[in-house]
Amino acid sequence: MKRNALFLAASLVALLAGCTDSDRYQTLDGTMLGTTFHVIVRSDLPSERLYRGIMRIDAEAKASMSIFDPDSRLSRINDNRTDSLDTHLLRNMEVAAAVNRISGGAFDITVKPLTDAYGFAAEGRIEHPNVDSLMEFVGFDKFRIDGGRVVKSDPRVQFDLNSIAKGYTVDMVAAFLEECGSTDYIVEVGGEIRARGVNAEGNPWRVAVDTPFYGNSSPGEFRQTIVRVNDCAVATSGNYRRYYVGPDGTRITHTIDPHTGHSRESRLLSATVIAGDCTQADALATMFMVLGDGPAERLAESMRDSVQVYFVLAPTEGSEEYGSFSTLDGIHAAEMKPAE
Repeated sequence: MKRNALFLAASLVALLAGCTDSDRYQTLDGTMLGTTFHVIVRSDLPSERLYRGIMRIDAEAKASMSIFDPDSRLSRINDNRTDSLDTHLLRNMEVAAAVNRISGGAFDITVKPLTDAYGFAAEGRIEHPNVDSLMEFVGFDKFRIDGGRVVKSDPRVQFDLNSIAKGYTVDMVAAFLEECGSTDYIVEVGGEIRARGVNAEGNPWRVAVDTPFYGNSSPGEFRQTIVRVNDCAVATSGNYRRYYVGPDGTRITHTIDPHTGHSRESRLLSATVIAGDCTQADALATMFMVLGDGPAERLAESMRDSVQVYFVLAPTEGSEEYGSFSTLDGIHAAEMKPAE
């Protein structure tokens, strides 16, 4: 799964041609959640005011959901220093529970003991983690929420929200811009996106999906396709950036299957999800990666009335061409292009 906001599980880069044609379109860039953010918004408000508002959201999100800040509320819950949930954690856990149900347990926020052991959520890693023992603390049946408090079956149960919190923060920024009166904007935080309205040319926003080959560490340089979006959120998950090779030569990716406790690889190299909000899109993208190509395609087909997807598949044997699976239609159309 996507386990560290410092890195992109997959890259979506907004293509913003023409956005300087109007003085009302402002560009804001900076760092957020340990990664970068990029906002283009149509607004008459001073850019300094908008930037300060985004920075307040960053501080609020970190104080609540960060697993890297030892004093965040989530860290204190993981360390059993508190059991009290705030509104941000409650919302994330609510969405996570829904995605867990529809995926048959493939999406699970209790995998932190595993992602710690593999080195994706903590400093250092264990070369040969005792997966069976760690699995005793993984699963949605290991905790419940009662009156705004989390009740663990074992104090060693821990939560990792990195597969959903970044999308949630994108939604927070989008809500802030709308509270400021904006109806045309695109928000990108570490590759997760929410867009509304149109760009300065009056056209839908265009988002690029990176070509998912191992070693591609240059977001936006190699584009697999471009998707036109409007009034929706976009998130991508993939295995081609966050991985390492284990002592036996096996590739260990950050997508951890909560059913087995092991790294998950399949022909599905990246999963792009278009949904109504980025919290849901972020979680679903991770879910599809855990499911793998066949099950992910079947589930995506059953969800096409509410969620649209664009999957990039590894070339079949004897071929160098990437495959794809898509349920995109209408305005969320893919401008199919060969990998650059």
